[in-house]
Amino acid sequence: MSSTPKKRGVAAFAAASLLGAMAALIPAGDAFAGTVPIGPATSSGSLGPALGSPITQEQIITRAHDWINNAVPYSQSLAWKDNTVGGPYRADCSGFISMAWGLKDSLVTWTLPDVSTVTATNVIGYTGLQPGDALDFTQEHVVLFDSWIDKSAGTFYYDAEHRPGTVADQRQGSVYASTLDGHALTTYEALRYKNVVAASAGAAKSPVSMDAGATHVAFIDGSGSVANDWVSNGAWQGPSGLGGKARADSPVVLNASADHAFFIDADGNVMNDWVSNGAWQGPSAIGGKARPGSPIATNAAGTLVAFVDTNGNLVNDWVSNRAWQGPSGLGGQPRGDSPLAFNAAGDHIFFIDGSGSVANDWVSNGAWQGPSGVGGTARAGSGLATDAAGTHVAFVDTNGNLANDWVSNGAWQGPSGLGGQPRGDSPLAFNAAGDHIFFIDGSGSVANDWVSNGAWQGPSGIGGTARAGSGLATDAAGTHVAFVDTNGNLANDWVSNGAWQGPSGLGGTSR
Repeated sequence: MSSTPKKRGVAAFAAASLLGAMAALIPAGDAFAGTVPIGPATSSGSLGPALGSPITQEQIITRAHDWINNAVPYSQSLAWKDNTVGGPYRADCSGFISMAWGLKDSLVTWTLPDVSTVTATNVIGYTGLQPGDALDFTQEHVVLFDSWIDKSAGTFYYDAEHRPGTVADQRQGSVYASTLDGHALTTYEALRYKNVVAASAGAAKSPVSMDAGATHVAFIDGSGSVANDWVSNGAWQGPSGLGGKARADSPVVLNASADHAFFIDADGNVMNDWVSNGAWQGPSAIGGKARPGSPIATNAAGTLVAFVDTNGNLVNDWVSNRAWQGPSGLGGQPRGDSPLAFNAAGDHIFFIDGSGSVANDWVSNGAWQGPSGVGGTARAGSGLATDAAGTHVAFVDTNGNLANDWVSNGAWQGPSGLGGQPRGDSPLAFNAAGDHIFFIDGSGSVANDWVSNGAWQGPSGIGGTARAGSGLATDAAGTHVAFVDTNGNLANDWVSNGAWQGPSGLGGTSR
């Protein structure tokens, strides 16, 4: 937002015709999403936290992606409010930052420094930027730093409301370029919100992972320890620690038989807990260091582990002669927010590349090939899931719709819509057969699309509301779904007598 006084406007609604034209741009995924009069924020939405409270880098980026996914139109005289990020927040550049940071009101470019620490007065060549920082030209414009594309090259993604006639989106910049979003790079300073969780603490997630038989669920507890609930005598037991502490942004991933659990430790090492003689052992490093925010994926046997290394490359550790080998590159550089999805055999790995395309590496003649696009472009923050065969891949497209690519006659087809619009931070979980897909919708409800008579049906809620940052996992049959509820408890929905039941607590509280 410009500092020119006449552009400060905090006007009420424009004519009804203007509102109607802007409302036509509103997707139908959120129970409420739309343009409203400007005023103090009254809610921070389902992604939280409470207005003006401490906020993680992960929450900032996820909140920013909500406006991108809703294609919120730029306006200095109208605001936007929805159930996911709350509001209202003025729909211009500084209102966008105010929304992402969860402020109590929409600040302007020259007042954002009042709630921030200046980390660099000259951002040319500055590589200290962290997710959720603002690049602020106090007299005219501000954008949100999202993630590094290639830190050594100075390239990054940024999120912003730009100017009249545009919508919130994600673009690419460089700390070695002469301009950023139409303004000289020399005019920007780097700001870090004073209430953001310290970068050293990471951006905490609440991952969950379920084995194929729905008898084990791994998660990370409030102390950062890798923990497990399990079924014994027909009832859930636990939680109990498996071994080791996970980095704040670390996933946790079980293999199909729940005798291996993989995670990232505080030093960035890819780690493994494993079962020997009926007891959990570990942790032990398997090879390589993961970049901040890196996902992890494993095959059914737990003998292959994929992650993103500190150079942004997709890499793999593997077991040979009963010892871990690697890491070795597979092919391609996933986008900063890309998940990873292995098929059961571990000969196909799916990710989202730097251009947003859904991509695939695969094994042919004993060697990794690729990457190659399979079809479609994923929105910022999209989840990603594949079935056991690796012949179906689900993601969220740039319109916020749940979509699917599939193999027919030996070639990738799609994408095609499945049903529903996942929340901005929603993971996706396919069952083994690829005929059930689970997600978290815009209201936070755990939901399901399913195949009936050869066609996708849904979505329909299965039970319960997931908190911001919740993981999501299902078993091979797709009859059990684990998530983290709004109280932070590990919870489960399940099928009985042909109908979904729950949710019910499994045991333990996730971080």
